[in-house]
This record gives sequence, structure tokens and C-alpha cells, in this order.
Amino acid sequence: MVNIIWVCMTIIGIVFAMINGTMQEVNEAIFNGAKEAVTLCIGLISILVFWLGLMRIAEDSGLLKKLSLLFQPIVKRLFPEIPKDDPAMGYILSNMMANMFGLGNAATPLGIKAMEEMKRLNGGKSEASRSMITFLAINTSSLTLIPTTVIAIRMNYDSASPTDIVGTTLVATFCSTVGAILIDRYFYYRRSRKG
Repeated sequence: MVNIIWVCMTIIGIVFAMINGTMQEVNEAIFNGAKEAVTLCIGLISILVFWLGLMRIAEDSGLLKKLSLLFQPIVKRLFPEIPKDDPAMGYILSNMMANMFGLGNAATPLGIKAMEEMKRLNGGKSEASRSMITFLAINTSSLTLIPTTVIAIRMNYDSASPTDIVGTTLVATFCSTVGAILIDRYFYYRRSRKG
């Protein structure tokens, strides 16, 4: 569906440019945008590779495991249906750690694996379980300690202080995560009282 929307927007834009006689500006925008995209990607790759490397070092050194153990009591309360040693719990904790360090690209495959494992625990049903809904809410709000991707973008565009957003990002994502958990719990208890 999204592909259809993008194609329609592109066609409408080109037709509109042909009618208005602004095809030259559209061509310039296309080539400048493509150049800008490549520059941005190269800048992001370097920062993401650095942070993914640090995550790998943290994983190999056992630091990630210790952080996961630190957060396990909280996560266990959020996902009471998931057994403590189930692979789903490991994927959930790894996804949360990657999101905390602003590594959304690394967190995505871990989140997908966590959902697959929770679906297995749900008996393969097509209806989402309580844990799946909670995970989606928390993953969407995504508590972030270090917004590495945004810092990388700010560095690419020569920001005077690319890390100035760390404090505000922490406060904003903390509020969004707490809000997501409260809303998730509210609807869960409301539904369980009706059922």
C-alpha cells in the first residue's frame, strides 16, 4: 500500500511540474536529493558501525548480559506470561538494550524475533497476546539513553553541538515509555474486567 502511495505522489508531482513548466526544478531536486541521500547514508553508516561495534564488545564482554539481568525483574513484571529462560525474553531484553542506545536498525531484527517467539508461545494464533501488545507499545515508545542516529545526522549537517539533544531525548522517551505502559495496562485491565 505504501508503495502505491509513493508512486501516486511521484506521478502527481511530475504531471504537475509538466503542466506548470517547472520540470527543470524537479530534475534538479531529484539529483540534489539523491546526492544528499548518499552523503547522509555514508555518514550514518560510520556512526552505526561504531555503535554496533560497541554493542558487540558489550555483548562479548558480558556487559549486555549484566544489563539484561539488571532490567530482567522489570521486564518480567511487564511480561508475566513469558517464562524466565525462554528465548523470547532474551530477544525482548536485547531489543530494549539496542533501542536504549539509539540503534533502531539493530533493534528491528531483534524485535521481529521477539514477536516470532511470542507468537510461538501464543500457540501460533493470529490474534496478538497480551505480551505482544505490551512489547509493541514499549518498542514504539522506545526509551532512548543515547540517540546515536539523530546525533549522526546532526553531525553530518555540521551542528555546533550534536549531542545537545541527549537530555531532552531521555526525558521525552522516558515520558513516552511510561505513557505507553500506563495506557497498555489501562486497556488490559479494562478488557479483562469486561471479559
